[in-house]
Amino acid sequence: MTGNAESQHLEWKESWRDEYLKWVCAFANSGGGTLVVGRNDAGRAVGVTDSARLLEDLPNKIRNLLGLVLPVHLRQEDGFDLIEIDVEASPYPVTFRGKYYVRSGSTTQELSGAALDAFLLRMQGRHWDAVPVPRVASPDLSRSALERFRKLAGRSGRIEADWLGEPDADLLERLRLLDGTYLKRAAVLLFHPDPEAFIGGAFVKLGAFGENDADLRFQDEVRGPLLIQVQQVVDVLKAKYLRALISYRGLQRLETLQVPEAALREAVLNALVHKDYASSVPVQISVYPDRLLIFNPGQLPPGWTVEKLLGKHASIPHNPDVANTFFRAGQIESWGRGIERIRQACREAGSPEPRWTVDATEFWVEFGLLEASPDTTEVTTEVTMEVALLRALTAPLTRQELQQALKLKNAEHFRKTYLLPALEAGLIEMTRPDTPTSRLQQYRLTAKGQAALAQPRGEA
Repeated sequence: MTGNAESQHLEWKESWRDEYLKWVCAFANSGGGTLVVGRNDAGRAVGVTDSARLLEDLPNKIRNLLGLVLPVHLRQEDGFDLIEIDVEASPYPVTFRGKYYVRSGSTTQELSGAALDAFLLRMQGRHWDAVPVPRVASPDLSRSALERFRKLAGRSGRIEADWLGEPDADLLERLRLLDGTYLKRAAVLLFHPDPEAFIGGAFVKLGAFGENDADLRFQDEVRGPLLIQVQQVVDVLKAKYLRALISYRGLQRLETLQVPEAALREAVLNALVHKDYASSVPVQISVYPDRLLIFNPGQLPPGWTVEKLLGKHASIPHNPDVANTFFRAGQIESWGRGIERIRQACREAGSPEPRWTVDATEFWVEFGLLEASPDTTEVTTEVTMEVALLRALTAPLTRQELQQALKLKNAEHFRKTYLLPALEAGLIEMTRPDTPTSRLQQYRLTAKGQAALAQPRGEA
């Protein structure tokens, strides 16, 4: 077998050592792969000197120590003998001397703690958020969180309308949040008023920093049902951590958040929905003068890279039951489009796209913060024309008379750019509002328009 580089499913070893059975174990636990003996780290064939013995010994060692029956092949390359061990994905967990190993990219890692628990659940066809939780029942859940779900789900149309009127226990069963008579971890996360009583780290930390991490200015924590945390986090960020940049389109005042709100909401949703809750580490949002970082403990699906994440990809949620409930509530999609929605929201707002960073146990997204633009030429021009429109209305005028007063030739441009915005802003009004297309229609200042004219010129 040839390859340009070691990878998730390919490993090279210059010579054989029995400790390399860890790599065989890891391949079996990670979708399969090939271990090539007789090739150095640079990928150059150097051969093995005892190929006949290895062909005889390796199948027995693999069977006795790993419980696997695998093909071991002899192949020649550039006159050198190479041994190839083809490892199929195992349907059950494989151990080497009582320890579990998996592949993470081109490395082999031993599993322990929460990562081992998650692996064993996955190999059993289960997932972490589906584990039942004793000593808690549907009456213990937050009434406001359940009602918020009903409201969101009714609006989304992604759930049968009849289900929303059913008792809580029946609704939870419809959402696959029950395991027999027990609530699943997902139900506790989503709807319990204090999920931390059962699941450590089920909250969000926020902090505002100066130029470095040592300069913490202020901080907050958002706790409670996951379904409510999302909106609370966004609200706190908008109220305390991010500024709204003010601009004008004509006389219409526009407020732009330093991070596009749609992108911010989607990023918070992604962090809370896909977090590795077995880690007991909270989602952390750090805001600096020029950037906002969202951290959540977690990892990409096996074999994925950041490049794959940024391209079109399947939806593989880390917490399927949590994700399903947010989908039914209309908060997320089920096509793996969350990252693209963030990028699109940034593009539409004229904001730089965020950067994603991933390692074995951490997931980061970094947004640059928008700053006010010093270029106000277009705004000043439009405001001046709008003020001229208001000043022309010393008495009621027709549309044609107003257009002539502003010395504008294009009637459609005048209507869309100046007349309609002034009407929508309540600065002017029709003299015949019941017959807007009347040939006798005229326009006059409102009290709000008169007040706008009375302001100093720089504020109008």
